[in-house]
Amino acid sequence: MGCIGRKTKIQTKLLQWFKKNKRDLPWRKTKDPYAIWVSEIMLQQTQVATVIPYYEKFLKTFPTVRSLAGANLSKVLKVWEGLGYYSRARNLHQAAKIIVNHSNGKIPDKLKDLLNLPGIGRYTAGAILSIAYNKKVPILDGNVKRVLSRLFVVSGHPKKTEKILWPLSESLIPKGSPGAFNQALMDLGSMICTPKNPNGLSCPLKNLCQGYLSGKPESFPLRSVKKKVPHIEAIAAVIQKDGKVLIHQRPPHGLLGGLWEFPNWRIERKKDLKEYLRQMVKRQIGLTVKCKEPLGSFKQTYSHFKLTLHVYHCQVVDGIRNGKWIPIKNLGQLAMSRINRRIAEMIDGEIG
Repeated sequence: MGCIGRKTKIQTKLLQWFKKNKRDLPWRKTKDPYAIWVSEIMLQQTQVATVIPYYEKFLKTFPTVRSLAGANLSKVLKVWEGLGYYSRARNLHQAAKIIVNHSNGKIPDKLKDLLNLPGIGRYTAGAILSIAYNKKVPILDGNVKRVLSRLFVVSGHPKKTEKILWPLSESLIPKGSPGAFNQALMDLGSMICTPKNPNGLSCPLKNLCQGYLSGKPESFPLRSVKKKVPHIEAIAAVIQKDGKVLIHQRPPHGLLGGLWEFPNWRIERKKDLKEYLRQMVKRQIGLTVKCKEPLGSFKQTYSHFKLTLHVYHCQVVDGIRNGKWIPIKNLGQLAMSRINRRIAEMIDGEIG
């Protein structure tokens, strides 16, 4: 079979399969570039089932790019709370402002203009252009990399094979249906051509897939060797006074940027935790406190480390009350990381 004939068969079979089997997702019921952009940002490193309620809440709160651009970042982060990877929300907010100020509120329909916006890479730009604007622009996420690697037996680490896979992805896009075809590739990778135990018998492309015909589709692409995830221990102080609690806001950039949290410090080596916490509160905040009973140890796994946070109640003895003192009952209004939200809910329950 010639290359052109094979390509045409891949296009036809995949689109036919997609028409019958595509996932029913809320962002597929619109051609609004803004809504599609929001969905693609949320779907970065996050499962579809997790994204759906956040997507619906986000669009209800910020229905247009102008409403997002005009919102306070704290409100944006609060609506995003729990979805993780908060730089996505900050970039979305910043990009919305740029679009309103420089493009009169219109989501760009050119690749170079989209790539100039914070948080938008080549994949996200391709998804927006093909799905919202029906432009013949390729995509290449984890699912598509896997499908193409198996279809054409492209070996090697996925990051190193991108220079081969991008042109392949572009060459397969049929005229008139770029958005449907790109989404079909994504669905095939998510539903059938999975990393482990791919359901080859149900694959519409099985007779065209060199990986399947080789009998070893799971060999493509080459899997990364997972690095050992470091474990970090830290200590936090819940300092209460007159129904209020001392918290601070993280810097606007970096990990969990812009979120609120209880004062905390990394534990570099084994110490008397209460004494160490007392010293850090005195040195960093200017308060003399008595560290009382522990609230507990809280665990959370991030993308590149695991955290155990040891939390203690602290009573103010003396000193100027520097920092932000918030009524405990108002903590629910602030954007917090998952681990700090659990602490906030615990102390709120204690006084409730």
